[in-house]
Amino acid sequence: MGFCFFVNTELKSQSVERSDLNAIFQKADQIERVRTLIIQQKGTRLAEKSFDGRNLSHPFNIKSASKSIIGLLTGIAIEKGFIPSIEEPIKTYFPEYFEENPDSLKESITIRNLLTMQTGLRSTSSGNYGAWVISDNWVKYALDQDFVSQIDGRMVYSTGTSHLLSVIITKASGISTKAFAEKYLFGPMNIRVGGWDKDPQGNYMGGNNLALKPADLVKIGQLMLDNGRYGDEQLVSKDWVSESFGTYTYSNYNPYGYGYQWWNQSIGGYKTFFAWGSGGQYIFIIPELETVVVITSSTATTDRRRSYKTPVFELVQFDIIPFLESRIN
Repeated sequence: MGFCFFVNTELKSQSVERSDLNAIFQKADQIERVRTLIIQQKGTRLAEKSFDGRNLSHPFNIKSASKSIIGLLTGIAIEKGFIPSIEEPIKTYFPEYFEENPDSLKESITIRNLLTMQTGLRSTSSGNYGAWVISDNWVKYALDQDFVSQIDGRMVYSTGTSHLLSVIITKASGISTKAFAEKYLFGPMNIRVGGWDKDPQGNYMGGNNLALKPADLVKIGQLMLDNGRYGDEQLVSKDWVSESFGTYTYSNYNPYGYGYQWWNQSIGGYKTFFAWGSGGQYIFIIPELETVVVITSSTATTDRRRSYKTPVFELVQFDIIPFLESRIN
């Protein structure tokens, strides 16, 4: 008498998937700095894991990934008519500074130049960051910098440049950048700010030290993946998302392209867009795989060579992407 065995292919598939995810978690856990990992595909949460005893519901300082949020808020401010266009010169928003420090070249810097880090002004990041943040006026310090490149020339990455965008949002809208974000972006998405630094004049920091929960970062990534739409609301225009993901310049220190405060790079053969913060804070968006990957990491003393990047990108390329491909094929 013969026996016939029936295999529940759905359960087998789920078992394989769990095995793949466990392998990804083990690999992530081996990366010293990584604290949380969330993978979402086609709007479905596939995995979320915390490491080193961290709590997924705790807000994390996303460091310079804050710049990508400022980029979105700038687009909303333009869409709502608070800022006329990306070609608006910065002199419109800092008349007091330019009355005391007339400079026709600096006055011609535009919102677009701020968004793409092409102001040409010396950076207030990296080795210059400390002097900038201990100054008594961050706006003045950023605008006081000499030109090290032409306007519209090479990229000069600078947190002070993103901070100018935050101050412009405040000046243009008449409310703080935080209040603006809560009204037009965070509020509709049920995102609560865990913390956000201010400058000596009380302006919310544009480009660093915003704290959000990892799950809220996934919401931001999904918003971008869905062309600015969240539920039934178009929070950010489709055109702005597309323009934010453009490439207008390249970093001098890595192979990444730069849009409107968002980075891009091919990973594993897929065009990938990402917000990036020091120490390993990432929102990866992979449109072709309909995927958002969020990684947060320890912000304790990072080395200048940013060696944390390599294992994170390898995790995405060699472990997460093949897992995602297996679900589509």
